[in-house]
Amino acid sequence: MLQAKDISYNKNAFNIIDAIDFECNQGELIGILGPNGAGKSSFLSILANEFHQKGNQVIFKNNEYKKWDSKELPKHKAKFSQNNNSDIPLKVFDVIMMGRYPYFDNNPSQDDEDAVLYSMKKTDTESLSNFEYNHLSGGEKQRVHLARVIAQLENRNSNKILFLDEPLNNLDVLHQHNFLKYIKEFTNRGNSALVVLHDLNLAAQFTDKILLLKKGKKVCFDSPINVLTQEIISDVYNYPCTLTTNPITNHPLIIFG
Repeated sequence: MLQAKDISYNKNAFNIIDAIDFECNQGELIGILGPNGAGKSSFLSILANEFHQKGNQVIFKNNEYKKWDSKELPKHKAKFSQNNNSDIPLKVFDVIMMGRYPYFDNNPSQDDEDAVLYSMKKTDTESLSNFEYNHLSGGEKQRVHLARVIAQLENRNSNKILFLDEPLNNLDVLHQHNFLKYIKEFTNRGNSALVVLHDLNLAAQFTDKILLLKKGKKVCFDSPINVLTQEIISDVYNYPCTLTTNPITNHPLIIFG
């Protein structure tokens, strides 16, 4: 579904991403993990066609991005960025409707309104519909932008992909888990998602595979049980940890310290 080979990225003579091969198959939820400065967000932006460097090639649904129709592509892929505009003088409903802009020119259809209502339900933002966006808390704004990208991909296309850069920032425990459950539901329908995360235990619980980065290099790319080992995590994060098994989910459980 998404293939990238020998991806590198340099900025100001600094090597941010160093020759990474990557593949995401249909229906996979892949976590991108690593310490600060590992290159997680940069790599995600390259895969999402936001950062470009000569020689890099990313294939999405058997086509390079440059071969896609620019009006059609947003109906197949969407990206949530960690740095969203915090000053938007619109009501919440209208901000979420921005995700439907690829579908209409002047006035939204009933399908567009239904997509917004669906995404609001999935992000617990229904009660905020008529609130001014600028009056919301940080966590509420985060959920509004998550709803926006969900609304963007609410269509009948198959094999869609979501790129999510630290989507759990500012969210409480309830909304973190509910959103990841939605993403799991999204991928269970044959779509795919790439998520930059900092919480290793949530990655262990929800992802199918983990790409672990350190200083722009791929450390490993495998199932959570093979990536989240005491030796690998202690080395990559330069901090001691203990590995056990979550007694409820049976996933790996990492305890630092």
